[in-house]
Amino acid sequence: MPDTASRWPLWLRLPLAIAAGAVFALGQAPYDLWYLALAGLVVGVVLLGRNLVPGRATGVGWGFGLGYFALALGWIIEPFQIDAAATGWMAPFALIGLSGGLALFWALAFWCTAQTGRLWALAPFWAAAELMRSYVLTGFPWGLLPYVWAPSDAIQWVSVIGPHGLSLATAALAVLAATAILHRSAMPAIGALVLGAVLLGGGMLIKPALQAEEGRPVVRLVQPNAAQHEKWDRRLIPIFFDRQVALTAQSPRPDLVVWPETALPMLLDQASEALAVIRDAAGPVPVVVGVQRRDGPRYYNSLIAAMAGTEVVQIYDKHHLVPFGEYMPAAGVFARYNIFGLASRAEGGYAPGKGPGLLDLGPLGMALPLICYEAVFPQDVGGTAARPDMLLQITNDAWFGDWSGPYQHLAQARIRAIEQGLPMLRAANTGVSAVIDGAGRVLAALPLGQAGALDHPLPPPLPPTLYARTGDLPAFLVLCLLSGLALWRRRRNAH
Repeated sequence: MPDTASRWPLWLRLPLAIAAGAVFALGQAPYDLWYLALAGLVVGVVLLGRNLVPGRATGVGWGFGLGYFALALGWIIEPFQIDAAATGWMAPFALIGLSGGLALFWALAFWCTAQTGRLWALAPFWAAAELMRSYVLTGFPWGLLPYVWAPSDAIQWVSVIGPHGLSLATAALAVLAATAILHRSAMPAIGALVLGAVLLGGGMLIKPALQAEEGRPVVRLVQPNAAQHEKWDRRLIPIFFDRQVALTAQSPRPDLVVWPETALPMLLDQASEALAVIRDAAGPVPVVVGVQRRDGPRYYNSLIAAMAGTEVVQIYDKHHLVPFGEYMPAAGVFARYNIFGLASRAEGGYAPGKGPGLLDLGPLGMALPLICYEAVFPQDVGGTAARPDMLLQITNDAWFGDWSGPYQHLAQARIRAIEQGLPMLRAANTGVSAVIDGAGRVLAALPLGQAGALDHPLPPPLPPTLYARTGDLPAFLVLCLLSGLALWRRRRNAH
């Protein structure tokens, strides 16, 4: 490969790039084969060859991205199978369209690299492409490049340099290794070994110690395990509701009870009787519940905090909605073809809330609520002026099936906790419900597909991390500097 890859035509490189991308996807949950995935990443870079031809480089980048996203996002077909007769036909188009579309970001990075004629430029361009993917068209940062490190201690670096800084380091590692192979050079090989040692060894050193749990308030996460095709069945709704009430009333009493996303089977303005039942079951304990609500013509995917002994309800409306799931871009156009959002109530879908906000949970402190998909956005989790005491995610991962989707969602919740140094409480309808500490350790969890209640002490927050204080700005500036340097050197060499 080192001597011949540059001469291979695109029709030969493309399937190899797709295969290498699929191997790279094995670093994602539930496989967690990060060491094998890194090999696939290096092969993807090697396929660029020594001579960087823009057309071939673009094809390699797109093929590598296609193979990666097609396997990593294979769960995307699951929502379309809930009502297979009506929406099943969309599943392959959704998978191919999403994978091919996201792969364009990587193709752009590879094309820019070829324009400079410098393989090292791939590292900043690739990281910049991942940063763009997190923001452009509302963003979709699922399965970012550095998440390959999630099963290892190297993921701790997101608390220092953030996910996009770790993207740059990960891409640089692959470029160094590929350069060593292509040029049969010792120096880049040594550089790759040193960088790998810094990522893994440094991650071990910066990982916070396990904190004491004595005297901490106890939280209860309720997991009713309502399969998506049964969740809104009128015959089964009372069973799921009563199950959650019974789990809430269990002794001994915790200090907080959390129900998952859309846990109530009615709209909030019709839920006074249900909330009274929940309050009776909870007694003196505050309860956080996922519910849908209506305000005039608008519908919201919401979370409420019912405080003990009062009628006061705090409301948070999900603001980062899922395109084509919770709302339809150009809804009127799609409505002509009877295509609506998979999880939406109204024709145009849910309305977005005002933005990130905090819930006051009394003695437990302030919580940053996240509904489902919002936990995959680092910028949303760091989007409040005041620092919360905990992250609180409610979700309905029944949409994602029972293989990769729920586990990848859990892994990203862990990464958000590490980035902020904050504990994460995660209540999921069908699982995985979990208590996660500020170092990303899953301290307790309810398995996927199992009903039950999980009681565990709330971990204390860690001191604010560097990333929590700075956000994505330092990584953005570094990527601009390195990308600009690569383009400037190309222009200077051209003259």
